Amino acid sequence: MVQKKRAVRSPHGAQRQAPRLRGRPRAYDADQALAEARDAFWDTGYTGTSLDDLVDATGMNRPSLYGAFGDKHRLYLSTLDRYREFGRAAMKEELRPERSLQEALRGLFAHAIAIYMAGSHGARGCYLIGTAATEAVHDSRVRAIFAAGLHELDELMETRLREAVQQGELSTDIDLAALARVLCGVMNSLALRARAGDSREVLEATADAAVHLAVARRTHRR
Repeated sequence: MVQKKRAVRSPHGAQRQAPRLRGRPRAYDADQALAEARDAFWDTGYTGTSLDDLVDATGMNRPSLYGAFGDKHRLYLSTLDRYREFGRAAMKEELRPERSLQEALRGLFAHAIAIYMAGSHGARGCYLIGTAATEAVHDSRVRAIFAAGLHELDELMETRLREAVQQGELSTDIDLAALARVLCGVMNSLALRARAGDSREVLEATADAAVHLAVARRTHRR
């Protein structure tokens, strides 16, 4: 009878065959847990996501969640950093110089729209914009990550436009920094419009207009 009581007291029933184990086994996948926490924040925002929501999303109990990622705020910051890493890698891949500028921009916008339209409860837009924009007002650490993420994409876009100038695809008299901000601004707008319910067709037409705007400024040199 003593053994039966010990088995029932297994935390959350997660390890019935090893009732003395506390918390989650060390075999959890940190990347997967961060992705699941990110998805929870993505749907309901930082403030609207409770610790119980995060426990349900990750399958980790509270002690394990704290032990792996710290408190809710630190976990959220980690998901923002990870999202920025993925965004940076995706943008570099889509804007690689072997592609023409038009092909690169079309690929970038198509990749972004695919992300913005995804979500089990509906189109979610961009994780950084959708969640960090509201928290940035009163949270300086979130604001710093948010700003760095936006500026980083501007710089990557400007670098690709500069390569287009060198390859003769754009005129040399263009303000590349301003054009980069415009193109990234369109991408941000697509994220908001996706979350607001605009159709994929509307988003794709908007992206096409942005591409035409950029490539129309071709060099006039013969």
